[in-house]
Amino acid sequence: MSKIRISVLDDLREVAESLMEIFNEEEDMECRKVYFNAEDAMNFLPSCPVDILIVDIGLPRASGIDAIRFLKAKCPAMQYCMFTVYEDDDKIFNSLQAGAKGYILKGSSPDKILEALRELAQGGSPMSPSIARRVLDEFQKLQISQPTVPLPLTPREQEVLKYLAQGMLYKEIGDIMGITHGTVKQHIHKIYDKLHVSNKTEAIKRLNEGQ
Repeated sequence: MSKIRISVLDDLREVAESLMEIFNEEEDMECRKVYFNAEDAMNFLPSCPVDILIVDIGLPRASGIDAIRFLKAKCPAMQYCMFTVYEDDDKIFNSLQAGAKGYILKGSSPDKILEALRELAQGGSPMSPSIARRVLDEFQKLQISQPTVPLPLTPREQEVLKYLAQGMLYKEIGDIMGITHGTVKQHIHKIYDKLHVSNKTEAIKRLNEGQ
C-alpha cells in the first residue's frame, strides 16, 4: 500500500516537528519535509510535490493562504489542508477560495488530525465541527431569498450529507449510522455525482438550497 506523502508548512518549529513525528509513526503516512515560511514551500514544492500540504495561515511575510493560491496553480493535484487557530469567516472562506479542501483547528487531537488527512486523501473535505457550522451558516444566509430546489438523493444519502454538514468525519458518520467506513465513502461519492459537485463545501451548499 502506498503511503500518503505529506509536507507541513508552519512557522512554529515545535508544531511542525510534532506533526512530522505523528505522521511518521503511522504505517500509511510519510512526512517528507517541513517548511517554516511560505517562500521556501513555494520555491521547493513545485519540483517535489506531495499528496497533502498542511498549512498554517499566520506566517512571516507571505501567508499560508498566499502559498496555497500560488501552489494550487503549480501543483493542482496536491491537496491542501489548513491547520490554524483562526476561526473568523474571512480566513475560512479565503482559504477555501484559494484551494484548501480541509480546515482543521489547532488543538484538535492527533487522532482527529490523522482521520482528517486520511479523509482528505480519499477525496473528502474534512473540517473541524465549528468550521463546518460557519460554512453552513454562511450558505444559509446566501440562500434566504432563493427558491428551494429538491435534492435528488435517497433518505439515506440525505442523512449522510446532514452529518457531513455538521463537520463529522467519515468514521463518526459510520458509527452513528451503523455502517462501515467504506459504505460511507460510497454514499458520499454517489451524493457528489448526483449533485454534480466535487467537494463537501459544494455539497453543503446544495443541501441548504434544498431545504
